[in-house]
Amino acid sequence: TNASQDTPGDKPKAGAAIIPVTPFQQNCLLLWCENSRRAVVFDPGGDVPAIVEAIKKVGVTVEQIWLTHGHIDHVGGAAELRERLNVPIVGPHIDDKFLLDHVVESGAGFGMTGVRNFTPDRWLNEGDKVALGEMTFEILHCPGHSPGSVVFFNREMRFAHVGDVLFNGSVGRTDLPGGSHATLIQSKLLPLGDDVQFICGHGPGSTFGHERQTNPFLNGAM
Repeated sequence: TNASQDTPGDKPKAGAAIIPVTPFQQNCLLLWCENSRRAVVFDPGGDVPAIVEAIKKVGVTVEQIWLTHGHIDHVGGAAELRERLNVPIVGPHIDDKFLLDHVVESGAGFGMTGVRNFTPDRWLNEGDKVALGEMTFEILHCPGHSPGSVVFFNREMRFAHVGDVLFNGSVGRTDLPGGSHATLIQSKLLPLGDDVQFICGHGPGSTFGHERQTNPFLNGAM
């Protein structure tokens, strides 16, 4: 799947390819800056050979691995990919350290072998910024689905990667008592603007405006 963000009268600034990985069909995202051809891989949950093949096919240079949170289907291939590409892992927030310390156990529960525990090269906090080529992403710490979930937001392109915090028509599974996760999304993500397009960890993306109006977890229908 290829998608581009357009800036008026200009060639697309970014390119993206989604590589569905693991039995959970997690959206591993390859995102690159069109000018510099520098790229990042979001959430390499597994199927590392397929990710490496996609990078070669697109012909970009991956500089970093960015993680939205610590669940197995998002991080299972991170240590292996870091080793193969010799690039740093950035994110999530340190509150997900307990998940990254137990990737092997978590994988065993789902029959996922060859996964490794690891520590990122950099943890992310609310208000941090990360860069890809000419693009800058702001970090929002959005606990609820996992304690250390983070959202990557590019203000200029009006684009966010929300991990499993928000889905098209749903929200990430949460064991917190009623409504707090939906409240978090309403207070932190939706004010970024109705026009913001997002990619999430599973299934098709959407816009914040569409979700604000139609998502039963956000509009009070649930």
